[in-house]
Amino acid sequence: MILSQQAHETRAKQILEVQDLTKMFGGVTAQDQISFSIEKGIVCGLIGPNGAGKTTLFNMITGIYRPDAGKVVFNGKDIKKTPVHRLVKAGVARTFQHVELFSSMTLLENIMVGMHVRTKAGFWAAVTRIPAMKKEERQSRRRAEELLEFTNLTADAHKMAGDLPAGRQKTAQIARALASDPLLLLLDEPAAGLNPVETHALGKLIQKIKQSGITMMLVEHDMSLVMEISDKVVVLDRGKKLAEGTPRQIQNNEAVMSAYLGNG
Repeated sequence: MILSQQAHETRAKQILEVQDLTKMFGGVTAQDQISFSIEKGIVCGLIGPNGAGKTTLFNMITGIYRPDAGKVVFNGKDIKKTPVHRLVKAGVARTFQHVELFSSMTLLENIMVGMHVRTKAGFWAAVTRIPAMKKEERQSRRRAEELLEFTNLTADAHKMAGDLPAGRQKTAQIARALASDPLLLLLDEPAAGLNPVETHALGKLIQKIKQSGITMMLVEHDMSLVMEISDKVVVLDRGKKLAEGTPRQIQNNEAVMSAYLGNG
């Protein structure tokens, strides 16, 4: 089990609600009254043509951008004005399109960094190396080792993160996000740059994370992967929600097909 006690205590059926979310850049509406919800324990795919506004939506949900209108409700609370670090502590984690690991640190150390929001020892405890600090460090190391095993990265634990192949770095980024004990994990193009074997392994890992009880939302251009692993799919087009439904419903939606084929 990689799910934290915090996650076990969550009872809300809908872990995320996006209500009429709007974002403008220089007078241009990038997101126009987007609304949808994500039920606890599912995988939700977010798709759309290039420029549809998928990453902008992710950035609003995770506190990087502040919406101009609307609400983002996580676990029953409006988080629209919540700072990024507090969102992480509340249970929202994400990965990015481009891998952002500390290349000069080992993979194990990178995973331990991801736990900082859950540690309690302060600056002076770290400097003086008091027993409480040493105990917490041992616990963090054990937790990091568990996550490396969970993501099949144990063999790379003591390698420098920057020396790992791109596919392993992508997986490591997910492991580090899991280190913060999220209730909701947002994955931004996790399969970008992966070969078919790596993409298949990613799909299995996402299903494994879902089975542990963590809710996920992912932006992804690999439609085969999205349709295989998602319980729900939300489609954006030119800053508006075009459709929402099961993978089968989305695959049979004429408006979605038109948007992707450029006929709409």
